[in-house]
Amino acid sequence: MATLLVPRARKSPENAPSRSRAHVGVTRLAVPPDLPATLGSDAIGVPARYGFRILSRLPAKGCVYADADWWWWLVPAGSDQDLTWPLPSCYAPGAVVPDRRPRLIHHPDGDSPYTPPIPLYLLICQLTGIAPAWSVPPQVRSTL
Repeated sequence: MATLLVPRARKSPENAPSRSRAHVGVTRLAVPPDLPATLGSDAIGVPARYGFRILSRLPAKGCVYADADWWWWLVPAGSDQDLTWPLPSCYAPGAVVPDRRPRLIHHPDGDSPYTPPIPLYLLICQLTGIAPAWSVPPQVRSTL
């Protein structure tokens, strides 16, 4: 299994480097078998101190996983396209995250494992005090 540097929030005392946790393996978040993940899966992680606030404020929630330090929301693959997720959040393509034994803490009520990425993005921006920013697509001019 590959080694991954643990994502950490900047300038945060609870996330100070630790020799014992500096490098950990990785794991892929498992989608519950009763939920179709037809759009592929990526994950958005935030330090645990933001977890309950985000979970309680989102109007729609998919699968949410947590370990002692990080909470992870399952989103459709490619949810980073044209978005810059603000620090201290962490985007995990393929829902491959540090292996600190994350467990499923929220099973969605509906039939989708995904949290809608745009409301999640806007909420993370609001909680971290960072203005939302995404790429502007190039202008297309009609030839008519």
